[in-house]
Amino acid sequence: MDAAITTYLARYGITVIRVGLGFIFLWFGALKFVPGMSPAEDLATRTIEHLTLGTVGPAVSLPVLATWECAIGLGLLTKRFLRATLLLLAVQMVGTAMPLILFPAETFTRFPLAPTLEGQYIIKNVVLIGAGMVIGATVRGGRLTTEQPDGDHIFHIE
Repeated sequence: MDAAITTYLARYGITVIRVGLGFIFLWFGALKFVPGMSPAEDLATRTIEHLTLGTVGPAVSLPVLATWECAIGLGLLTKRFLRATLLLLAVQMVGTAMPLILFPAETFTRFPLAPTLEGQYIIKNVVLIGAGMVIGATVRGGRLTTEQPDGDHIFHIE
């Protein structure tokens, strides 16, 4: 029974990660198209404005970010342009982490040990980065399997 469960997890796990991550990006990106719907809206636009030295304001940055996140979501859901999608995801994750550096008073109650709710929202993206890395390992045909070449049952990426 254990081998059957392990085989099932190996067969479908990466697909579940990819589809789940795709829905998250599509959903959260779509929220940014509706003013006031995304709890990350203010922090995201202020971060972009800060990073662009004030040249890109919320009226531009929010729809661009919404489009960017929806593109990541659609790319993950459809598996089309997956390499480009994962590049967009990587760049987006770097931008998402910036408030930890730019606005520590808003992202930590006591730096660096006690994040605020916003800080926790950002820090949990480490899991999203890991999911993107696992998906990236499959772009050239890699897959999760339960068998090593010698026939032992163990997880590894081929």
